[in-house]
Amino acid sequence: MQGLSCGTSRIVGCRFSIYPMTDNFVDVIKKALEEVDSSKVWQVTDDVSTCIRGRSEHVFDVVKAIFIHAAKTGVHVVFNGTFSIGCPGDSDGDTYMSEDDKRLNEAKSVIEKVTVATQFALYPMNNPDYMQVIADQVDVAKKHGTFTKGVHYASRLDGDANDVFNTLEEVFARASKTKDHSHVTMTAAISANSPSKKDK
Repeated sequence: MQGLSCGTSRIVGCRFSIYPMTDNFVDVIKKALEEVDSSKVWQVTDDVSTCIRGRSEHVFDVVKAIFIHAAKTGVHVVFNGTFSIGCPGDSDGDTYMSEDDKRLNEAKSVIEKVTVATQFALYPMNNPDYMQVIADQVDVAKKHGTFTKGVHYASRLDGDANDVFNTLEEVFARASKTKDHSHVTMTAAISANSPSKKDK
């Protein structure tokens, strides 16, 4: 990474994996992907995970849609992802930053009612006020009504998947605007239809 500096395009990326806890997990994933329009994001999938990049609203739109369409099947589905903005040397997919702001999957996502449990963590890189940045975003989550409690190394959100993803998108956006060209990452583990008893 020597010699690289944070870019100015403000492209957002998310590397994630989705795990349907069922024997026919391949079908669940494929059907979810078939229902999602990802034409406004750069996307590459390998044998471990998928990476999508583009404007923030389209990255969150696509990720949310893939998860919701997998989870609406009723099987236990887990999402593990890392969102990033301002990463040093980030350039792949910059052409997608010219897309308009119309979300292609919102209409189909918002009608689905999927209850989720989420743990997320924010990492404002190279920001001496990082603890205050994190505290401010927890307050945002509280205003959304999705914040449940703090846990070791994360904060917990519970509620409808659309509300939780809206919370994640806003806290990520707000954290990334606290410093010029800041590098911010956010991890999120999201579970739907878990047979385990909720621990709130």
